[in-house]
Amino acid sequence: MTAPRTPTPRKAFGYLSLPERSYVADALRTETVGGVLLLLAAVAALIWANIPALHDSYESVSHFHFGPEAIGLNLSVAHWAADGLLAIFFFVAGVELKRELVAGDLRDPKAAALPVVAALCGMAAPALVYTITSGVGGGSLAGWAVPTATDIAFALAVLAVIGTSLPSALRAFLLTLAVVDDLFAILIIAVFFTDQLNFMALGGAAAGLAVFWLLLRKGVRGWYVYVPLALIVWALMYNSGIHATIAGVAMGLMLRCHRREGEEHSPGEHIEHLVRPLSAGLAVPLFALFSAGVAVSGSAIAEVFGQPETLGVVLGLVVGKTLGIFGGTWLTARFTKASLSDELAWADVFAVATLAGIGFTVSLLIGELAFEGDASMTDSIKAAVLTGSLIATAVAAVLLKVRNAKYRRLTEEEERDEDLSGVPDVYEQDDPAYHLRMAEILERKAAEHRRIAREKAAERDALAEVSGGASDQDHGPA
Repeated sequence: MTAPRTPTPRKAFGYLSLPERSYVADALRTETVGGVLLLLAAVAALIWANIPALHDSYESVSHFHFGPEAIGLNLSVAHWAADGLLAIFFFVAGVELKRELVAGDLRDPKAAALPVVAALCGMAAPALVYTITSGVGGGSLAGWAVPTATDIAFALAVLAVIGTSLPSALRAFLLTLAVVDDLFAILIIAVFFTDQLNFMALGGAAAGLAVFWLLLRKGVRGWYVYVPLALIVWALMYNSGIHATIAGVAMGLMLRCHRREGEEHSPGEHIEHLVRPLSAGLAVPLFALFSAGVAVSGSAIAEVFGQPETLGVVLGLVVGKTLGIFGGTWLTARFTKASLSDELAWADVFAVATLAGIGFTVSLLIGELAFEGDASMTDSIKAAVLTGSLIATAVAAVLLKVRNAKYRRLTEEEERDEDLSGVPDVYEQDDPAYHLRMAEILERKAAEHRRIAREKAAERDALAEVSGGASDQDHGPA
């Protein structure tokens, strides 16, 4: 009787499946480019708002109103960027979440436990840090949600700038973490930042979403159908009192993200591929341009560490995010008996946790919602978000640089394709054809080395004969 098989322990941050690896690489490539644009937009906003000769023009452009007043959409440029353009960002977040739920890591409860628990702890801990810091200092508790969000594009831009080659498993963890993070941020916005409801507008938005869903199920195609409908749903959602970005999330979640027979890409993947560059390359940078323009000076930075609310945001991003995500990951691995991948150490997870302390897009949005009507505090909170993100960036850069040589080696190992099949070798270890191809390649190399060895031996023997003959002549009679 054969002995029972010992189950292979599940590895945390092990190799991704090949389709998941390809998807993550494509998504992160776009997000990285978008993150660089986001950095440039943030820097441009700070320069525009802090040069005295340009400050008034920044304020004028930001507060310039346009749009149809009759339907309540005569909004400022900054308002359009926050409520309109970010709806595109949240639409992509909705599609990402749907894909993760039906085709990605979140479809497996065991695999989903790690990023979900890490994200929850990574939101609860910053909120707790803010609440304690602001409460002890006698400040407002309204900004508890500000440090709970992670900006994946900003984080990946930092990775691109410091040149760190994170293994794909850690990058996928960061991406999945941000997706779950976005989901809970959306729920926070919907639940805690909705004051009054216009039930007629909300009913109209719900009806529009129902039509959107029905058209998708009927297989109706054409952007000229969906884009006008999406605009109508967005306008109704805005007038309902619920933050308009929720409309983007709802429509993203309705797209089909599993592939049917004969499909190379699902409709959700195809649309996400088309819309993601618009989100990362235009919508988010423009939002940053009109949200990050706060006054920066020695006194302003000193005030960030002097006010309980702003200090709470900084500590929430730098300390709360790091401890929450790292602690949640360690506890999940500990109690689900999932061991860390052999190639990684807990120091790597800690470095990624510090990287998640970069909060920008959603943190700025929540800051505006939390302190709406208090322009001075809103600017202070924005300065705190920028300061906390900058500190988290510096800490993460140092930690990741220390491990960069190891990351580079791991990445090279993931990319190695010695049999030139187009598939990395780590994914072909169970394929007999791979080993046959490698055997043929090694046999050719062995034959080539044997040929070279024979040639070198012959050259050495010939040289020895010549040297020997010369020596005999030197010792002959004069």
